[in-house]
Amino acid sequence: MALKVGDKALDFELTTKSAEGPKKIKLSGNFGRKNTVLLFFPMAFTGVCTKEMCEVSQGLGAYAGLNADVLGISGDNPFAQGAWAEKEKITVPLLSDYEHKVARAYGIAYDSFLPQKNLGMSGVPKRSAFVIDKQGVVRYAESSDDPGQLPNFDKIKDVLAQLK
Repeated sequence: MALKVGDKALDFELTTKSAEGPKKIKLSGNFGRKNTVLLFFPMAFTGVCTKEMCEVSQGLGAYAGLNADVLGISGDNPFAQGAWAEKEKITVPLLSDYEHKVARAYGIAYDSFLPQKNLGMSGVPKRSAFVIDKQGVVRYAESSDDPGQLPNFDKIKDVLAQLK
């Protein structure tokens, strides 16, 4: 079952590829300091995911102004994410949930991604968004079975404005 508003966010530590090389980011690193927006997306190098992360990258200042960090999460390895971010000029930190543990723990993993294509990929994260407040509580949760449906960024910003 997916995490819902009022639930305590499940802490995790995932790898990102930074300019200095791979490093770990822990969700609870923001607790007590900042709100966090988690954006789960199915796969790097795909059309809708590229659109989402590029648009969010261009608007990162708005999230910073709302005292929030934005983290993108997919099952891609950190080196593929890094190559994609460099190619598309994505500045959102991208975290690798390579073993799909976080997507499963948050209840937003596909049993079978694009089953009509018979790809046999389970664990791929559904396009989902969570706003986690400074105390580690989920204040907004959205997940879609449709990989082409983007999160409601206006609602996300409204929730952040209330938490600021």
